[in-house]
Amino acid sequence: MKFAHPLVPGILIQRYKRFLADVTTSGGVTVTASCPNTGSMLGLATPGSRVWLSESDSPTRKYRHTWEMIEADLGQGSHIVGINSGRPNGLVTEAIQAGLIAELSGYSTLRREVKYGLNSRIDILLSGGPDKRDCYVEVKNVHLMRTAGLAEFPDSKTERGAKHLRELSSMVEQGHRAVMVFLVQRSDAQKFTVAADIDAAYAAAFQTAAASGVEMLCYTCRLSPMEIEVERRIEIADLP
Repeated sequence: MKFAHPLVPGILIQRYKRFLADVTTSGGVTVTASCPNTGSMLGLATPGSRVWLSESDSPTRKYRHTWEMIEADLGQGSHIVGINSGRPNGLVTEAIQAGLIAELSGYSTLRREVKYGLNSRIDILLSGGPDKRDCYVEVKNVHLMRTAGLAEFPDSKTERGAKHLRELSSMVEQGHRAVMVFLVQRSDAQKFTVAADIDAAYAAAFQTAAASGVEMLCYTCRLSPMEIEVERRIEIADLP
């Protein structure tokens, strides 16, 4: 996914009210940007960090800038991390269509935001595959890393996330295929795990869903101020 225009670099002043951030751009101008992330962003909202913003020309937008990336360092060199949780669905869709996710190849039809389950919408619905089963694909944005190389999800409690796992399990029970894709918006991850200490209920739902036949995949991204690309699959570590 290429950005329409290169991102605007700056320095983070503060994130506040969860959905807002003040940033001083490289041109010395202080702007308020929208922060498209409902999580805690643990370790990714440190004042003074380098950040990158996208810019919209829409006259109807209240905030012209959107916070997209931040530079983070766990002691093994700095890495760009994507914090916009609205990006992964499009990134995974693009990667499937380009044949970059082998586990989700071979389908003739891809639809997004299709109603299913209990008043929910599946991120991606694939049909027309080799085994004739529909494939329900849920996508989660991952950016938490507390130990170098180990990506984690979630970064805060998520009842909605547990609900999605239960609904994927229900699709398997009905004879369909169901896949959870954890997309890590950073390139320094070598493994992925569920942060059970942050949300034990989600960890339990993850284990139940996996046991019921929901497939779990995790892919990393390569990021720059010009584009984001799905890069490679990484291992999902067993929960204790």
